[in-house]
Amino acid sequence: MTSPVQTRGFDSGDPSAIHAFLTRTYGTDLRIRGGDDGYRLVHQRVDAGPFALVTIEQTASLDIGVGEIDGLVICRARTARVDRTCDGATHRLVPGDVFLATRPELPFAVSWHPGEVEICVLDLAVLAQVATAAPARRPGRIRFTDISPATAPLARQWRNTTSYVRDVVLTSPTGPAQPLVIGNAARMLAASALTIFPNTAVTDPTIEDRRDATTATLRRAVAFMHEYADRDITAADIADAAAVSLRAVQLAFRRHLDTTPMAYLRRIRLDRAHHDLLRADPGRDTVSAIASRWGFASHSRFTARYHASYGVPPRETLNA
Repeated sequence: MTSPVQTRGFDSGDPSAIHAFLTRTYGTDLRIRGGDDGYRLVHQRVDAGPFALVTIEQTASLDIGVGEIDGLVICRARTARVDRTCDGATHRLVPGDVFLATRPELPFAVSWHPGEVEICVLDLAVLAQVATAAPARRPGRIRFTDISPATAPLARQWRNTTSYVRDVVLTSPTGPAQPLVIGNAARMLAASALTIFPNTAVTDPTIEDRRDATTATLRRAVAFMHEYADRDITAADIADAAAVSLRAVQLAFRRHLDTTPMAYLRRIRLDRAHHDLLRADPGRDTVSAIASRWGFASHSRFTARYHASYGVPPRETLNA
C-alpha cells in the first residue's frame, strides 16, 4: 500500500526555478521581488494528505505577493523576521512568533528577511470535521478574526503540537504512519488551530442539541463506532450516523458516559489492539506496529494506556 506520507526536498539558487517550484507546490499566483546573486532557497516538505509540514530557509530579503491559498497556513518564524500584510493590516513578526499567513481565501504579501520559517498547511475540510455544528444546523465557513494567537501560552501549545506531529507521528520507527494515525494528527492540528487563533466556530450546544442528547443517540453512535473503528472516522461522522448534531452527540457521551466520542473510540481501538496482541506472532509482529495500525502514534503513550487498562504491558501480552 502506498504511504500517505510523502517527503520532498528542493534546494536551488535559480530564481526562475524557485518561482516555478513554489507556484507548482502551492497552486497559487506568486509575485517575487528581490534575491541577489548567490540567493538560495531550501524547502523541505512532508505531505501527509490533509496537512503538510514545511521548513523553508532562504538567504535574501524578498517581497512576495501571494494569491489565494486553498487551506489554512500557520507559520512559525524560526530565525527569520517577516512583515506580513493582509486585508489592509500589516504585522511585524520576529523569530519565535506563531501566526496565520492569511485568513483563508484572502491574498497576502510578505517581506521575508533571511532566515528560516516553519509552515503548516491544513486542509479546511479538517477544520469542519472538528468544529461543525452538523446536520441541519451547519454554520457558515469558519472565519478567523485575528492572525495572532490569543495568548503566549497558546503559541507555545502550537509549537508543542507541531513538534509532536513531526517527531512522533511522521517519524515512526515502525515505518510509514498508518491512515488512522494521520487522521488523528490532522484533527489534532485543526483543534489546536481553533483553540489558538480567535475564530467564529460554534461551540455552545443549542436547545435542540440538549434535546437530542438521548440514550438512543448514544446507542446509534456506539454501534457506528464499533462497526467502523478500523476506519478514519471523525466526530462529525459519528454525529451524522446518529442523525444529530456534533454538539448533541458530544453532550450525549458526556451526559451518559462522562466521556467524549473520540475518547470512547480510542477505548474501542485499544480493545481491538489488545485482541490483535493476543493473536499476534511475537516472532513477526511488534507492539508498535499493532498500536500504529489502531491509531496510536506514540509507543510510550500506548504502553501506559494499555498497562492502565489491562494490568500488564503490551509486550507481555504479545509474548504470552
